[in-house]
Amino acid sequence: MLSATIFSALFVFIIAFALLQSAELVLSTKSISELLFTSSWHPNRGDFGFYPFIVGTLSVTAIAMALAIPICLLCAIYLAEYAPSRIRGILKPPIDLLAGIPSVVYGLWGVLLIVPLIRNYLAPLAGVSSSGYSVLAGGFVLAIMVFPIIISVSDEVFRSVPSEVRVASFALGATKWQTVKHVVVRKGMAGFIAAVALAFSRAFGETMAVLMVVGNVAKVPSSVFDPAYPLPALIANNYGEMMSLPLYESALMLAALILLLVVAFFSIAARMILVRVEKRSA
Repeated sequence: MLSATIFSALFVFIIAFALLQSAELVLSTKSISELLFTSSWHPNRGDFGFYPFIVGTLSVTAIAMALAIPICLLCAIYLAEYAPSRIRGILKPPIDLLAGIPSVVYGLWGVLLIVPLIRNYLAPLAGVSSSGYSVLAGGFVLAIMVFPIIISVSDEVFRSVPSEVRVASFALGATKWQTVKHVVVRKGMAGFIAAVALAFSRAFGETMAVLMVVGNVAKVPSSVFDPAYPLPALIANNYGEMMSLPLYESALMLAALILLLVVAFFSIAARMILVRVEKRSA
């Protein structure tokens, strides 16, 4: 069992090593600072500036999490603490079903609904012109995609808080909301952070749905109504056609390595936050 566990854990390092080996060609040609912090993307001239793609990925993911976190927290609290069993039985299956919908369906839904909504209503309301294919469209679609992850995990975490803790809070004269706010949510905060970290990793690496609604323009977006070009979309759009160009293929492998490292960084950061929250709640 220990061997199987170690073997599974080593896959992360095996994948990272394979990507690093494949990216060695472009890393030997360009400095890492030039690759990460320049905006010039002209593969035919050997220019591989990943900065617009990194910013695009972070922007779309940040908007998705900003939209999803408060809604999901309130939904999880309602399902765990306020919803009658009959209502909970009606609401939970559709939320869980969201996790099983293929990402291409989310992308089509975004093209049919979110993109026209932004183009015809939200952008004019903000006084700007937009095609609708934008950072905001990608954020909306990603937010819906991570709903079931955050809600389901958080709901189970809040429901796992011992009933004795709630009874003790009521005995001290606390109201239902005060008990939920200061006891249930505080005790379950570590699990909620873990759910958010899991959802972030899911959103950061999403490809098809974002590719269909974000515009895929290789420039740094100046507002949420501008198009962007996330790293996963860059790899999906170009890898198959560029396998005959070693330097371009190596650059795309570096993009995949950057994705892996960013997800690993935020996962480690979330784990450190979890440890602090658990110590504070103990």
